[in-house]
Amino acid sequence: MQEKGSISIHTENIFPIIKKFLYSDNEIFLRELVSNAVDATQKIKRLASLGQYNGELGDLRVEVAFDEQKKTITISDNGLGMTAEEIKKYINQIAFSGATEFMEKFKEAKDANEIIGRFGLGFYSAFMVADKVEIQTLSYQEGAEPAYWVCDGSTEFEIGEGVLEERGTEITLYINSESEEFLSKYKLQEILDKYCKFLPVPIKFGTKTESVEDGVDEEGKPKYTSVEVDNIINDTNPIWTKAPSELKDQDYLDFYKQLYPFSEDPLFWIHLNVDYPFNLTGVLYFPKLKNDFEISKNKIKLFSRQVFITDEVKDIVPEFLMLLHGVIDSPDIPLNVSRSFLQADSNVKKINSYITKKVADKLAELFKNDRKAYEEKWTDIGLFVKYGMVSEDKFYDKAKDFVLVSNTQKENFTLTEYKDKVEAIQTDKDGQLVYLYTNDPAKQDAFIQSATKKGYDVLVMNSPIDNHFISQLEQKLEKTSLKRVDADVADKLIKKDDAPEHILTEEQSATVKNIFDKAINKPAYSVHLESLNPDELPVTVTMDEFMRRMKDMAAMGGGMGFYGNMPDNYKVIVNGNHKLITRILQEENEEVQAQLSKQAFDLALLSQGLLTGAELTEFVNRSVNLI
Repeated sequence: MQEKGSISIHTENIFPIIKKFLYSDNEIFLRELVSNAVDATQKIKRLASLGQYNGELGDLRVEVAFDEQKKTITISDNGLGMTAEEIKKYINQIAFSGATEFMEKFKEAKDANEIIGRFGLGFYSAFMVADKVEIQTLSYQEGAEPAYWVCDGSTEFEIGEGVLEERGTEITLYINSESEEFLSKYKLQEILDKYCKFLPVPIKFGTKTESVEDGVDEEGKPKYTSVEVDNIINDTNPIWTKAPSELKDQDYLDFYKQLYPFSEDPLFWIHLNVDYPFNLTGVLYFPKLKNDFEISKNKIKLFSRQVFITDEVKDIVPEFLMLLHGVIDSPDIPLNVSRSFLQADSNVKKINSYITKKVADKLAELFKNDRKAYEEKWTDIGLFVKYGMVSEDKFYDKAKDFVLVSNTQKENFTLTEYKDKVEAIQTDKDGQLVYLYTNDPAKQDAFIQSATKKGYDVLVMNSPIDNHFISQLEQKLEKTSLKRVDADVADKLIKKDDAPEHILTEEQSATVKNIFDKAINKPAYSVHLESLNPDELPVTVTMDEFMRRMKDMAAMGGGMGFYGNMPDNYKVIVNGNHKLITRILQEENEEVQAQLSKQAFDLALLSQGLLTGAELTEFVNRSVNLI
């Protein structure tokens, strides 16, 4: 049996295109060929279980080997094997049935996966790295003859009689000069670890040295000897393929360490297992989050039937769940998946919704079953829960029952509990409930103390997502607003009917305003006289809540760039009922008036961290002179 032929009249230019276009992703050739070998091995096992193959299965495995001198890489299996007719059908015709279409459309493809996936070119990815590819194969079918196929990357191929005596397939790649980096044990091991670490059939890549016990020495201590054993690079039964009932907590933690050797232990995890209306298994872990979101992203690995595809899962997993770590495996997602497929596929959308629901259910269960443990983990999961609430309405609807807010006393409340706590005292004269918060308890301590004296409670909102979370709460909660505790003086944060009376006349108020305007002499600071409690500070500097919030969002890249470019403007609130203001009015020496006013203003700046540089030095010198 000897035959020569041409793959297809339309394919004249296809190999150069494969080589050139797929070059940046050329390492996936090994994933494709090993996956094909695993499929062939699993199929023979299935045929045996159905009684359609009665021969010996033997030790089912795939082997990867290379020869640096001969410049070859060989992938062999003892799976189904092929007859010469099957080679013609599967290797020649099927792969290139779309060749004409390929020639027209390859320009539109965004990446290697899309090309391979769309045109069934998995086997032909070998030509990205090889000048010549050779197949030796023997089919499992009774009486089958061994077959041989060779192609040098042109459209010519040759089929002949093969040399294999055992069932299976052996594919040899003669590596081209640009791809000699792959003729390295370390490079191949790295690619196998990346794509094939959890394949369901053992994959052998060379051998490794292990120490085994070999009797005892004169003192009765065990002796060890070194032996060469097969280097099996994969775990054929990773935990996501097992039932949760078979697993202990330690199994989940060990697997996490296998995936992320340098990470701290996760907080908890979710085992995914669904087979209708789509297939999905996996384990998602809640890591200890750092405040830098970007470092935590792209840690979920996507597999299809235990073959690694990608760790860019943002079209499968909702944005906020990108902070999770772990593994998702779905045979419904093709191995050579493209971005456009993920965005359009209805199964992917269902997977997205399912994962969101599972995460919300797990958090609700943790909250309900052990609130104390949940609160202890809140520092780590709070950021994640708020991120989810801000970005997904469906998640908000579930999470509103287990999201926690924390106050300056380090007490935690659900949204309902917090409303019950503060509603009576923090509702203003118009029936609006006002929640006060600080994003820097140390810096805003004076304001917190003023609010506390009035019986108000102050929340701590200092995570990177809190600006957005605050805006969302105002949209979702009825007749509720949030104000930062330094947005105004305590008497004005929550407007009541019982404002203190003015002790200054209109004329005196105008005089005081004029004294402060002159002493401050800064356009960004506008002076306002208020009648406040005499125990409040004589001067307080605040920034309007709306302006400051817009600026904070602009700083975080929240689309408020216009506000970010505006200069800072502050309100200087002078407490007309404070005895220092009376003293300034009674002072006849204008220089002393100006000095006292400037001192009171600088103290207000100092408490906000706004007094720096030469102005701070001047304040210190003035304070020494006053003493």
